[in-house]
Amino acid sequence: MKDIRQNVGKAGEDEACRFLSGQGHTILARNWRNSHLELDIVSLYGEELHIVEVKSRTAPVAADPAFNVNKTKRDRLVKAANAFLNSAEMTPLPKNLDVMFDVISIVFDRGKTVIDYYPQAFIPIYA
Repeated sequence: MKDIRQNVGKAGEDEACRFLSGQGHTILARNWRNSHLELDIVSLYGEELHIVEVKSRTAPVAADPAFNVNKTKRDRLVKAANAFLNSAEMTPLPKNLDVMFDVISIVFDRGKTVIDYYPQAFIPIYA
């Protein structure tokens, strides 16, 4: 079961990268890790750095997979993004980039791939 989930996840990330590249994004990182934190995709689009969470499923699905990006997941994405922004990967990039948190939902349905892209799906709230 875990292997099937991993294969669907990797296929979804592949589709998401193709989609983003087709929209003009430059993919900077995939499956970026720092300790227990992970980012699925980091891309550059103009003056924007996009932190992209990919949710992939096979049909039938009860709800859009993007709904699985709950508060806990959003908080982890923000922590991971901060780690990425302070990492060596950011050295060659401008420091004044706007950071966007996006979600891409991929559903594989009998040979069809349905992609829903939610740019700036959430805005972190800092207390």
